[in-house]
Amino acid sequence: MWSLPGVCTFANAPERRGNQTCARAELRVLKMFEVEFDGPVSPEFALAMKSLHSVQVRSELHIEQIPAPGNLAKHAIAFAAHIDDQTSAGDAGVGRIVFLWHDEPQENWVGRFRVVCFAKSPLESHIGQEDVSADLAWDWLTTALRARNAEYAAEAGTSTRILSTGYGALAHQAPHAELEMRASWSPTGAALAPHLEAWQDLICVLSGYSPLPEGIGRI
Repeated sequence: MWSLPGVCTFANAPERRGNQTCARAELRVLKMFEVEFDGPVSPEFALAMKSLHSVQVRSELHIEQIPAPGNLAKHAIAFAAHIDDQTSAGDAGVGRIVFLWHDEPQENWVGRFRVVCFAKSPLESHIGQEDVSADLAWDWLTTALRARNAEYAAEAGTSTRILSTGYGALAHQAPHAELEMRASWSPTGAALAPHLEAWQDLICVLSGYSPLPEGIGRI
């Protein structure tokens, strides 16, 4: 068993503004999170995981480690996130991200690392009906990667727009739209924190929040 002290989930206290209670859009550094692996871990993968110490978590999100798929690479670590309904007023976006490492680069990889991510959120129905809405998710992802200075190559992805309309006994339900993004890319630098932060930004943008949280500006 190998463990890395690092980051953990968090809670954010609401802020009073007049008669309203609003969630603060601030950053929290993850701490005291135990990243565990069974068996030996390659030094390169261990070093990359240590870079996650510097991750800044958006206050809109709740993040936790989840079991990683065991058949994609020699080493893998995965996280899941969802909008924190108790502290945020946006739609309930969700996402998952997996960091993969293999001693021999796989097909379509650049190097020994690969990131695979998923993000989904409800949309306003009038936005979901627009043909360009499916293109937005890819633009938001690549913009987030650039804004976080993530170094990457060999990016690929699919964007899916889902429109639902009820009929019969479900006719009373309002039209519903969702936007889903599945993507992967190969980090070309040693730091993985910017990739995890960009994934957070994607979930938040899909859910109607600012592309970058307070205190972070574009370069």
